[in-house]
Amino acid sequence: MKPLFPLEDATCRHLAEAHGTPCFAYSAAAAAEQFSSLRKVMPPRMRLAYAVKANPHRDLLACFAALGASFDCASIGELERVEALGLPPGRTFFAGPGKREAELKKALAMGVRVQAEGFEDLARLDVLVDRETAVNLRVHPAFDIDEGNRIIGGSGPSAFGVDEEAVPALLQKAANLRHVRIRGLHVFAASNQRDAAKLLAIHGAVLSLAQRLHEAHGLAFEQIDLGGGLGIPYASEQAPLDLATLGRGHAELLARHPWFTGELILEPGRFLAGPCGMYLARVVRIKESRGTRFAILEGGINHLIRPLLTGEPFPVKAVGKGEGSVQYTLAGPLCTSLDRLGEARLPELAAGDLLAFGSTGAYGLNEGMTHFLSHPVPPEVWVG
Repeated sequence: MKPLFPLEDATCRHLAEAHGTPCFAYSAAAAAEQFSSLRKVMPPRMRLAYAVKANPHRDLLACFAALGASFDCASIGELERVEALGLPPGRTFFAGPGKREAELKKALAMGVRVQAEGFEDLARLDVLVDRETAVNLRVHPAFDIDEGNRIIGGSGPSAFGVDEEAVPALLQKAANLRHVRIRGLHVFAASNQRDAAKLLAIHGAVLSLAQRLHEAHGLAFEQIDLGGGLGIPYASEQAPLDLATLGRGHAELLARHPWFTGELILEPGRFLAGPCGMYLARVVRIKESRGTRFAILEGGINHLIRPLLTGEPFPVKAVGKGEGSVQYTLAGPLCTSLDRLGEARLPELAAGDLLAFGSTGAYGLNEGMTHFLSHPVPPEVWVG
């Protein structure tokens, strides 16, 4: 199993002294290893489009671009970050349920493939272009998806995509558009899933949906975007995603769908970026309150909000202090009782001790509440 903490304790201590704390540190070697490990098991017809929302750090984007990644963007800011990489057209996708006209214009100027969320996207694009333009249609499927995950939202009402049962009516309207043509399917149906069999079941259902649309409506799909959702461990007892099984499974899915001759797309974000990052913060004080021992840290949900959103903390260790058995509630410095980073068994802590949180390369600083209480934004350090 790959380590939850990509940087050694000595490196963490050096970074904390050199850059101050709190800070985020990212390992270039760990990021490159994650991408390469996924790329080598996937079929040649599988494109890997890094989901920029996971972490838009410029060095991280440059690392993945050099390895051949495409990019999945969901805002004009993300488009601009990818534009700075100087990539040729065709390596960027633009998704999101509320695309504004300025964002669509930017995407078109960059040669980006738009993932249309509904007829409004199609109609706005049709006005903006003067030649045939291929888009992918996001469909909200009727089949059961990652039901236990509120990030995805299940197969009930959704702000994302076109409900599967509403697709025929949309296609009738889209047939009257002058320039826009639906040439791809986009379905996002999992989040942080570490079970390869479950991912393959979801992706198989997406391909079956694509086949039904192809046969019933004559849609010629150049691309089928399977979305993201590839998971990573956040605790030592959690098993990692079996990449070999996932790769073989996708090759078998393609073999079972000979009608489809285009490319599959995956949008890994967390999987690629998560294991490369660490968050370093010192203990400010220790407090006992009615049977609970608190370690109050320099940073909290202003930097790491995921524990509050999902109820699952990041892995944490006390740098240079080994294993421990003291139960702590980890609290941040914000004036709200919501500012909790979870609970952990650690060695006896004291003010000044350095804690390291692992797997924070995705949904760390860029998801945090950095403006709340106006605490300084921590530096981000890229380690070769």
